[in-house]
Amino acid sequence: MNNPNNKLIHESSPYLLQHANNPVNWYAWNTESLALAQKLNKPILLSIGYSACHWCHVMAHESFEDQTTANIMNEHFINIKVDREERPDLDKVYQTAHSLLTSRSGGWPLTVFLMPDNQMPFYAGTYFPDKSRHNMPSFTEILRLVSDAYKNKQAEIQSQEKAIKDILKDISQHAPARSTLNTLPLDLARKQLGNAFDKIHGGFSDAPKFPHPDMLERSLRHSLFLKSQNKEDDSARNITLYSLDKMALGGFQDQVGGGFFRYSTDKYWMIPHFEKMLYDNAQLLALYAQAYCVNNKPLYKETIDATANWVIREMQTPQGGYCSALDADTEKTEGKFYVWRPEEIKAILSDEEFNIFEMKFNITEPSNFEGAWHLHSQLTNEALAKQSKHDLKTIKHLLSSAQKKLLIKRNQRTQPERDEKILCAWNGLMIRAMALAGRRTQRPEYIASATLAINFIKKTLWKNQNLLAAYKDNNANLNAYLDDYAYLLQAIIELLQCNWSNTYYHWAQEIADSLIKNFEDPEQGGFFFTRHDHETLIYRSKTFSDDAMPSGNAVAANALLQLGLLSGNTKYLTSAEKTIRCAYNELNEQAITHCSLLHALELLLKPGVVIVLRGTESDMQLWQNIANSKFIAHLTCVAINKDLTPPDSLKDKTPNGNICAYICEGSTCLPVITDKIEFETYIKGLVQHEQN
Repeated sequence: MNNPNNKLIHESSPYLLQHANNPVNWYAWNTESLALAQKLNKPILLSIGYSACHWCHVMAHESFEDQTTANIMNEHFINIKVDREERPDLDKVYQTAHSLLTSRSGGWPLTVFLMPDNQMPFYAGTYFPDKSRHNMPSFTEILRLVSDAYKNKQAEIQSQEKAIKDILKDISQHAPARSTLNTLPLDLARKQLGNAFDKIHGGFSDAPKFPHPDMLERSLRHSLFLKSQNKEDDSARNITLYSLDKMALGGFQDQVGGGFFRYSTDKYWMIPHFEKMLYDNAQLLALYAQAYCVNNKPLYKETIDATANWVIREMQTPQGGYCSALDADTEKTEGKFYVWRPEEIKAILSDEEFNIFEMKFNITEPSNFEGAWHLHSQLTNEALAKQSKHDLKTIKHLLSSAQKKLLIKRNQRTQPERDEKILCAWNGLMIRAMALAGRRTQRPEYIASATLAINFIKKTLWKNQNLLAAYKDNNANLNAYLDDYAYLLQAIIELLQCNWSNTYYHWAQEIADSLIKNFEDPEQGGFFFTRHDHETLIYRSKTFSDDAMPSGNAVAANALLQLGLLSGNTKYLTSAEKTIRCAYNELNEQAITHCSLLHALELLLKPGVVIVLRGTESDMQLWQNIANSKFIAHLTCVAINKDLTPPDSLKDKTPNGNICAYICEGSTCLPVITDKIEFETYIKGLVQHEQN
């Protein structure tokens, strides 16, 4: 039965619409709902989650669909639902508040109780069960306790509120470093990453095990950085490559359909939390593409192809945008879509296919997920070929045939719900990843997918020199956040290295200019998460550390450095350096949590190399392939057809014969190269300097 007092029916967010038929009188976060709380003098029950979140579903089924619980919520609170993917500004603010109130890290669903007059939090938690269990009070108990506290303990609440305000004010301050920037934070991160590394199972920490692609990329880059200084240390590289091996072989990757799940619930990368997020897959796709350039491991190429093809097949709309997520649950059961029973697999495959498939995935061993089997391996195809005494070509053919058959069968099951929101920031991450994977592995279809997506974003989310954050049902809304600008800028720079476009080069500069104008802190440096004209929240976030996604400040600094070196516009270089200086004290104290910003520090110190090729398409493609075949982290290489008139900032890069290379190392430009052997020698020198 529909609840006429539930206002979510008018929203577009898939997560909010999942709750539109709850008996709870839900409101969206807006001026009307906030004003109503103040008018009725009721505290706000703020519930933040997202559509693919398993525990969000559990709490919804247990509590928000229960009439008795809803009656308590409706009587004592103004209940506001927020999609953390549409409103990351609110999520960042109240995750911080949760940490201050509980001294624990947060997560989703996030449950925070706010004062009606100023939205200050006074109690917080995450998931609460419908009944008391596992040392956790029931949600209805929490509701009654919080309601009683609001009515009878205002003095304590006011005292706590003042303390929280003081802390929020303090964490908003970042004193920029005046000293000379150096590599000490890079060395500190290397030591911290080495200490945190799980030498047995890969990754960092024990269960639950998250992939932390920012930390793995830092380890990979640091191994190259050390070798560029003629220092031998394979341990940093091993952190990345060993972890990538374990993740690619384990149940953390979907071994039938491709793509990665959210995290592993165990330390073995065997059983995942089954939701698939666009941003996780974007970061991992980019990382595997970079690692493939370091050692050309077939497992990484297979993983790149499986992930990219899954993205194109299941996450990209016909119009071009990438959707946000696939749900963890089907038919109210987590993982049901992905698991198998051996007899089911045996009935689908030929005897020869099954024999190899069984050896690869050990499906005759005891079940590993609630009486069923979630596919997980410890054997590469090369190792399997030796063990089975089949040649590698036969192994690959049989596994590919088996996987195709299983995918067809699996697609006949009830499909996980797809969150159809197209988020600018997450699309920026995936556009960069697809372009990078296509460029590094010479797969033009991946670059075509990225180009289709960037065209969609430009058409739908770029309005009057400003970005919008989200698109769904033919409607673009919400002013974009820092991450939207930073990730998209980085994506365009990556695409320019695949296919040059004057239009997109100018667009990159427009995005960078809008980013600086609307987000930069002119006094201390760095960028706020929200625009200068954004609604006033309890505090304005400006953070530099990575979380599930790379820091927007870090990505902005990296992208502005690249764009500044390419264009010669020192405004971009200055903003990037001010960002790094603003966070430099934190880099020296907590390097491991700022890995993405360490990439920018390294690029600033190295300095970056820019190559502009001018010539015919065939010659430029050949030279680009030479430059793209190795991971040279500080290199940006673009190719502009000799018949194209470049932008004014690059007009001095004139054609010279069929092909030539203009090379600048930081602010120093080298003589033009017109000979292929000389160009190969220069690239080899960069590779040796970076990787030898």
